Parts: sequence; C-alpha cells; structure tokens
Amino acid sequence: MKTFSPTPKDIKHDWFVVDAQGLVLGRLASQLAHRLRGKHKPEFAPHMDNGDCIVVVNCEKVKVTGTKMENKLYRRHSGWVGGLKTTNLSDLLAAHPERALMFAVRGMLPKNKLGRAMLKKLKVYAGPEHPHAAQNPQPLTLPY
Repeated sequence: MKTFSPTPKDIKHDWFVVDAQGLVLGRLASQLAHRLRGKHKPEFAPHMDNGDCIVVVNCEKVKVTGTKMENKLYRRHSGWVGGLKTTNLSDLLAAHPERALMFAVRGMLPKNKLGRAMLKKLKVYAGPEHPHAAQNPQPLTLPY
C-alpha cells in the first residue's frame, strides 16, 4: 500500500465562521491554527496548504486569563537606535482588537511561505459583521 500524498485537486478549502465572544485568546488561537494548517483532516500533509478558511467575528470581546491585560507586551523595532516601541495587550485591544488574535495565530503557524499562505485564510473582524456572506461560511463551535 502506497502512502497517500494529496495533490491540489484533492484539496478543498471550506469556510467557517467563529464567534470569539467570551473565548480565551490563546486557546482560540491554538484551535484556529490547527484548523488553518489542516491537521483536522485525514489527508493532512505538512508540505501542503490544505486547511480551511476561517472568519472570526467579535474579536474585541475576547478574554484573557491572569494579568496578561497589563503585563503582556508586544514589541517592535524601527531599526534605528532607540527605536523600540512597546504596547501592552489592553492598549492593543482598545486600538486594533483584530491584531492581538492575528499575532497569536501567526506565532503558532510555520515560519515560512506556507505559514504566510495559511495566515491569509484567516479573516478577523472586531464587530459582529463580516463581508464574506457570499462564501456561505458555516458556524464552527470550538471545544474550549
């Protein structure tokens, strides 16, 4: 018996919508990364992008545990001397709530071209509305 390796004609990207209201940020991110990677499918192959497209709504109402709102820092550097900028999670959620979830999911995907292609299939919106009704996304309930 030969090992099955999927080809592009074998891959089907389904569309799902997830309501992030009241869900914990890290647990949500790990389950989304699992789905984006396609590890829930029996035809998973680590060298192919066979995950699903996921639309996340209400990400502004996501929860975190412990003291992460004040203590978790996001850092970026401009490349110049003294160019380190830091933002804590509460400021990031107030200004750009979708970025916190994108950063969390991006850290759980492969760091190569394949991971960047997987991240493009994640659509995150702060409010309850999204413009992807034409794709007919099915509601997805996550276990935790």
